[in-house]
Amino acid sequence: MIPEEIAEKSAAAMWARDDASRWVGMELVEVAPGRAVTALTVAAHHTNGQDICHGGVIFSLADSAFAFACNSYNKTAVAQHNMISFIAPGMTGDRLTAEAREVSLRGRSGIYDVRVTRDDGALIAEMRGCSRIIPGTHFDLTDADET
Repeated sequence: MIPEEIAEKSAAAMWARDDASRWVGMELVEVAPGRAVTALTVAAHHTNGQDICHGGVIFSLADSAFAFACNSYNKTAVAQHNMISFIAPGMTGDRLTAEAREVSLRGRSGIYDVRVTRDDGALIAEMRGCSRIIPGTHFDLTDADET
């Protein structure tokens, strides 16, 4: 399998079990080796007491993009730590997109940057995620040629 196929098959296996991202209302838009894009449209149930998109929803969107990016090699990766900076609010009806890209992958440790933007290109948040590869894979490579 080529790296793009491994990334897509890893993402499909993860998405099938990712009840949280689907429950929040996210879509997995794109995945490639070391890269992923998730999106959601802010609905009323995503807003907080200030009538703006709850920071936890924005973080979840960014965290999911990060997760699909760092798991795109058919190696199980988890978050070690993440830091997010909120730049501007998301409002009801806004389409938010989180794009994660790999900055560094050395041994079992990875660094990923995630930008969350609105459809008009406005920057909503930036997140840096650090991952750690642990034992496990998303699918058996010996079965890869059969699918």
